[in-house]
Amino acid sequence: MMKQLILVGARHFGREAFHLATQCIGYGTCFEIKGYLDDNADALSTHKGYPPIIGAVETYEVQEDDCFFCALGDPVFKKKYVDMIVEKNGAFQNLIHQSAILYSDCHIGQGVAVSQFCTISCNVLLEDFVTIYGYSDVGHDARIGRYSTMEAYSFMGGFAEVGSQATVHTGAKILPYKKVGNNAIVGAGSVVIRNVKDGKTVFGNPAIEIYA
Repeated sequence: MMKQLILVGARHFGREAFHLATQCIGYGTCFEIKGYLDDNADALSTHKGYPPIIGAVETYEVQEDDCFFCALGDPVFKKKYVDMIVEKNGAFQNLIHQSAILYSDCHIGQGVAVSQFCTISCNVLLEDFVTIYGYSDVGHDARIGRYSTMEAYSFMGGFAEVGSQATVHTGAKILPYKKVGNNAIVGAGSVVIRNVKDGKTVFGNPAIEIYA
Protein backbone atom coordinates (compact mmCIF):
# COMPACT_ATOMS: atom_id res chain seq x y z
CA MET A 1 0.00 0.00 0.00
CA MET A 2 1.33 3.43 -0.99
CA LYS A 3 1.62 5.72 2.02
CA GLN A 4 -0.17 9.07 1.87
CA LEU A 5 2.16 11.78 3.23
CA ILE A 6 0.56 14.70 5.04
CA LEU A 7 2.66 17.76 5.80
CA VAL A 8 1.84 19.44 9.09
CA GLY A 9 2.10 23.19 8.43
CA ALA A 10 1.57 24.87 5.06
CA ARG A 11 3.56 28.03 5.65
CA HIS A 12 7.26 28.92 5.43
CA PHE A 13 9.10 25.61 5.91
CA GLY A 14 5.91 23.80 4.89
CA ARG A 15 6.38 24.92 1.29
CA GLU A 16 10.05 23.92 1.36
CA ALA A 17 9.12 20.55 2.85
CA PHE A 18 6.80 19.83 -0.09
CA HIS A 19 9.63 20.31 -2.59
CA LEU A 20 12.00 18.36 -0.36
CA ALA A 21 9.54 15.46 -0.19
CA THR A 22 9.32 15.23 -3.98
CA GLN A 23 13.12 14.84 -4.15
CA CYS A 24 13.46 12.33 -1.33
CA ILE A 25 14.17 8.65 -1.23
CA GLY A 26 10.86 6.78 -1.48
CA TYR A 27 8.79 9.47 -3.20
CA GLY A 28 6.56 7.85 -5.81
CA THR A 29 7.54 4.34 -4.74
CA CYS A 30 6.80 4.26 -0.99
CA PHE A 31 4.78 7.43 -0.49
CA GLU A 32 2.92 10.14 -2.35
CA ILE A 33 1.79 13.52 -1.04
CA LYS A 34 -1.82 13.85 0.10
CA GLY A 35 -1.82 17.45 1.31
CA TYR A 36 -1.33 19.76 4.27
CA LEU A 37 -2.81 20.19 7.71
CA ASP A 38 -3.01 23.85 8.73
CA ASP A 39 -5.53 25.86 10.74
CA ASN A 40 -5.35 28.64 8.12
CA ALA A 41 -7.23 27.35 5.08
CA ASP A 42 -5.91 30.29 3.03
CA ALA A 43 -2.23 29.82 3.89
CA LEU A 44 -1.41 28.90 0.28
CA SER A 45 -3.85 31.23 -1.47
CA THR A 46 -1.05 33.31 -3.03
CA HIS A 47 1.07 30.30 -4.01
CA LYS A 48 0.58 27.91 -6.91
CA GLY A 49 1.52 24.28 -7.47
CA TYR A 50 1.11 23.01 -3.92
CA PRO A 51 -1.16 20.20 -2.66
CA PRO A 52 -4.39 21.17 -0.89
CA ILE A 53 -4.91 22.04 2.74
CA ILE A 54 -7.21 19.23 3.85
CA GLY A 55 -7.93 20.39 7.39
CA ALA A 56 -6.44 21.30 10.75
CA VAL A 57 -4.44 19.00 13.00
CA GLU A 58 -6.95 19.47 15.80
CA THR A 59 -9.88 18.08 13.79
CA TYR A 60 -8.23 15.67 11.32
CA GLU A 61 -9.04 11.97 11.64
CA VAL A 62 -6.02 9.80 10.84
CA GLN A 63 -6.57 7.29 8.02
CA GLU A 64 -5.00 3.84 7.76
CA ASP A 65 -2.56 4.75 4.97
CA ASP A 66 -1.60 8.19 6.33
CA CYS A 67 1.91 9.13 7.35
CA PHE A 68 3.04 12.53 8.54
CA PHE A 69 5.93 14.96 8.48
CA CYS A 70 5.94 17.98 10.78
CA ALA A 71 6.94 20.91 8.57
CA LEU A 72 7.41 23.42 11.36
CA GLY A 73 10.82 24.94 12.02
CA ASP A 74 10.28 26.22 15.56
CA PRO A 75 11.01 23.34 17.95
CA VAL A 76 8.31 24.42 20.42
CA PHE A 77 5.53 24.34 17.83
CA LYS A 78 7.03 21.22 16.26
CA LYS A 79 6.67 19.34 19.53
CA LYS A 80 3.16 20.70 20.13
CA TYR A 81 1.79 19.44 16.83
CA VAL A 82 3.76 16.20 16.79
CA ASP A 83 2.21 15.39 20.16
CA MET A 84 -1.25 15.97 18.69
CA ILE A 85 -0.60 13.56 15.84
CA VAL A 86 0.92 10.95 18.18
CA GLU A 87 -2.21 11.11 20.34
CA LYS A 88 -4.20 10.21 17.22
CA ASN A 89 -1.86 7.23 16.59
CA GLY A 90 -0.32 8.84 13.51
CA ALA A 91 3.03 7.59 12.16
CA PHE A 92 5.83 9.84 10.90
CA GLN A 93 7.89 9.66 7.72
CA ASN A 94 11.57 10.53 7.35
CA LEU A 95 12.48 12.83 4.46
CA ILE A 96 16.02 12.11 3.27
CA HIS A 97 17.09 13.99 0.14
CA GLN A 98 18.63 11.78 -2.54
CA SER A 99 21.81 13.89 -2.57
CA ALA A 100 22.42 13.59 1.18
CA ILE A 101 25.27 11.34 2.32
CA LEU A 102 24.43 9.22 5.36
CA TYR A 103 27.03 6.80 6.64
CA SER A 104 25.74 3.28 7.12
CA ASP A 105 26.24 3.25 10.89
CA CYS A 106 24.48 6.50 11.73
CA HIS A 107 21.23 6.19 13.68
CA ILE A 108 18.11 8.13 12.75
CA GLY A 109 14.79 8.40 14.57
CA GLN A 110 11.35 9.07 13.11
CA GLY A 111 10.08 12.24 11.48
CA VAL A 112 13.64 13.35 10.61
CA ALA A 113 14.48 15.60 7.65
CA VAL A 114 17.91 15.70 6.01
CA SER A 115 17.99 18.15 3.13
CA GLN A 116 20.13 18.43 0.02
CA PHE A 117 23.91 17.98 0.05
CA CYS A 118 24.19 17.23 3.77
CA THR A 119 26.74 14.79 5.18
CA ILE A 120 25.89 12.74 8.25
CA SER A 121 29.03 10.93 9.36
CA CYS A 122 29.66 7.65 11.16
CA ASN A 123 28.01 6.81 14.48
CA VAL A 124 25.92 10.00 14.47
CA LEU A 125 22.62 9.94 16.37
CA LEU A 126 19.73 12.04 15.05
CA GLU A 127 16.86 11.65 17.48
CA ASP A 128 13.17 11.90 16.56
CA PHE A 129 11.92 14.96 14.65
CA VAL A 130 15.31 16.52 14.00
CA THR A 131 15.45 18.84 10.97
CA ILE A 132 18.71 19.47 9.11
CA TYR A 133 18.62 22.04 6.33
CA GLY A 134 20.77 21.92 3.19
CA TYR A 135 24.56 21.91 2.94
CA SER A 136 25.09 21.04 6.60
CA ASP A 137 27.68 18.62 7.99
CA VAL A 138 27.44 16.52 11.13
CA GLY A 139 30.74 14.98 12.21
CA HIS A 140 31.40 11.50 13.56
CA ASP A 141 29.85 10.49 16.88
CA ALA A 142 27.82 13.70 17.13
CA ARG A 143 24.34 13.72 18.62
CA ILE A 144 21.27 15.90 18.01
CA GLY A 145 18.31 15.70 20.40
CA ARG A 146 14.59 15.47 19.70
CA TYR A 147 12.83 18.34 17.88
CA SER A 148 16.03 20.30 17.26
CA THR A 149 16.80 22.19 14.06
CA MET A 150 20.08 22.82 12.25
CA GLU A 151 19.71 25.45 9.57
CA ALA A 152 21.56 25.57 6.24
CA TYR A 153 25.39 25.50 6.05
CA SER A 154 25.74 24.53 9.72
CA PHE A 155 28.56 22.34 11.01
CA MET A 156 29.04 20.04 14.00
CA GLY A 157 32.43 18.55 14.78
CA GLY A 158 33.11 15.06 16.06
CA PHE A 159 31.48 14.16 19.40
CA ALA A 160 29.63 17.51 19.51
CA GLU A 161 26.12 17.49 20.97
CA VAL A 162 22.96 19.51 20.48
CA GLY A 163 20.24 18.96 23.07
CA SER A 164 16.49 18.72 22.63
CA GLN A 165 14.40 21.56 21.17
CA ALA A 166 17.49 23.59 20.29
CA THR A 167 18.05 25.73 17.20
CA VAL A 168 21.38 26.15 15.39
CA HIS A 169 20.95 28.99 12.92
CA THR A 170 22.40 29.39 9.43
CA GLY A 171 26.14 28.97 9.05
CA ALA A 172 26.86 28.29 12.72
CA LYS A 173 29.72 25.99 13.70
CA ILE A 174 29.96 23.82 16.80
CA LEU A 175 33.50 22.66 17.45
CA PRO A 176 34.31 19.04 18.35
CA TYR A 177 33.24 17.82 21.80
CA LYS A 178 31.25 20.99 22.53
CA LYS A 179 27.66 20.78 23.77
CA VAL A 180 24.66 22.99 23.06
CA GLY A 181 22.04 22.48 25.76
CA ASN A 182 18.32 21.83 25.62
CA ASN A 183 16.19 24.74 24.33
CA ALA A 184 19.33 26.73 23.48
CA ILE A 185 19.78 28.95 20.41
CA VAL A 186 22.99 29.46 18.45
CA GLY A 187 22.90 32.60 16.29
CA ALA A 188 23.67 32.70 12.58
CA GLY A 189 27.35 32.48 11.73
CA SER A 190 28.40 31.83 15.31
CA VAL A 191 31.32 29.63 16.34
CA VAL A 192 30.73 27.62 19.51
CA ILE A 193 34.04 27.03 21.28
CA ARG A 194 32.61 26.40 24.76
CA ASN A 195 29.52 24.60 26.02
CA VAL A 196 26.16 26.40 25.84
CA LYS A 197 23.89 25.94 28.85
CA ASP A 198 20.25 24.92 28.64
CA GLY A 199 17.94 27.70 27.49
CA LYS A 200 20.70 30.16 26.62
CA THR A 201 21.14 32.16 23.40
CA VAL A 202 24.65 32.71 22.09
CA PHE A 203 25.99 34.69 19.16
CA GLY A 204 29.31 35.68 17.62
CA ASN A 205 32.81 34.34 17.01
CA PRO A 206 33.53 33.11 19.56
CA ALA A 207 29.90 32.65 20.58
CA ILE A 208 28.95 34.40 23.81
CA GLU A 209 25.67 34.62 25.66
CA ILE A 210 23.37 37.47 24.65
CA TYR A 211 20.45 38.87 26.61
CA ALA A 212 17.05 40.10 25.47
